[in-house]
Amino acid sequence: MSPAVLEALGDVVQNKSSEGYPGARYHSCCANIDEIEQLCQTRALKAFNLDPAEWGVNVQPMSGSNANLYVYSALIECHDRIMGLDLAHGGHLTHGYRKGKKKISMVSKYFETLPYYLDSKTGIIDYDHLETLAEQYQPRIIVAGTSAYSRLIDYGRIKQISSKIGAYLMSDISHISGLIAAGLVPSPFGHSDIVTSSTAKLLQGPRGGIIFYRKGPKHTGIGSVEDAINASVFPGHQSSPHNNTTAALSVALHQALTPEFKEYQKRVLLNAKALADGLIGLGYTLASGGTETHLILLDLRPHGIDGARVERVLEMLGVASNKNVLHGDTSAIEPSGLRIGSPAMTARGLGSSDFTEIAKFVDRAIGVTKKLNALAEEQAKRAGEKEPGNLKYFMQVIEEDANHKSMIRELRAEISTWIEQVTRH
Repeated sequence: MSPAVLEALGDVVQNKSSEGYPGARYHSCCANIDEIEQLCQTRALKAFNLDPAEWGVNVQPMSGSNANLYVYSALIECHDRIMGLDLAHGGHLTHGYRKGKKKISMVSKYFETLPYYLDSKTGIIDYDHLETLAEQYQPRIIVAGTSAYSRLIDYGRIKQISSKIGAYLMSDISHISGLIAAGLVPSPFGHSDIVTSSTAKLLQGPRGGIIFYRKGPKHTGIGSVEDAINASVFPGHQSSPHNNTTAALSVALHQALTPEFKEYQKRVLLNAKALADGLIGLGYTLASGGTETHLILLDLRPHGIDGARVERVLEMLGVASNKNVLHGDTSAIEPSGLRIGSPAMTARGLGSSDFTEIAKFVDRAIGVTKKLNALAEEQAKRAGEKEPGNLKYFMQVIEEDANHKSMIRELRAEISTWIEQVTRH
């Protein structure tokens, strides 16, 4: 977030209760709050180049996850059917997730959910299989959205499928909303009935949620989509909105309309590509073979290490990353993947050549992780541990053993010196 967004997030409007919507509040003295929310709605539609006669927007959800639940609750009944990309294939918990009979996500408890998948050979969404599953399962909502997927979505193809079976198409753009606002990747709005997003990440706003909806009736059985969604947000799920978050989002959406914002998003894409190329050049495999967005998914299986161990070593080096499940993984605790994004370091002014250097640091961190893991296993065997490859034992060793930590301290110092130099300019 920019300093201006942070300043708005700490504004005194957070002290005001304001249940309801502009012009229809359940509390008095909300004239200024109404103005803030209406300004935010106007800017949201403008930022995504939407016609207010065709599209409406609700800016009150307190997160992207909440926004998704509110849409499901508005448009379908409990135990109606939803399809979303499988979690291990890059989807999100709020698109439904279950393991066998165990319903991990509450979305899969409230509704019946069936995942669609990536093509195991290409790492791209298998649209033909999605169509076959949709025809058999007959979901009421198909979710086009991802959490850990580095390729673009063919919204037009999913719209054809949803129209064929009479389902809503809900697109969740939480991770790429900034790229869409900047016009750098395909927009879902021409194909979708509903578009949801978190408001942080590439939109560079506060942590909140937003729901865009096509106006007019659409076989909800309870009136218009607009009325159904607004009623689902309030009074269906929330009470007073977080007015400071609305104010901060309004500032972020204003910034999204500037040339500087678009230039930033362009650099995000260039830097992600540089990171991907750098890692491929060092002999690494990426899920789907590369990236078309702001993130890369590193497949660590060929290197005999997992994402959890590498994530922790990188964290000790002062580098933020995210362990991530990949297709074929059986554990979310020790997954094979590592997710790395370019937005944060791009915001600090780094360019493509710097991301090539970051790839080298990641490579060295993986090398250190492998050495530490081998040492931890040897130490565990000497201590008579029954499971020398246990993740908890690895974590304990690297954090408590001074000899093991020395490798981390040396590389951390080098990374720290480098980042001070490249961000000083």
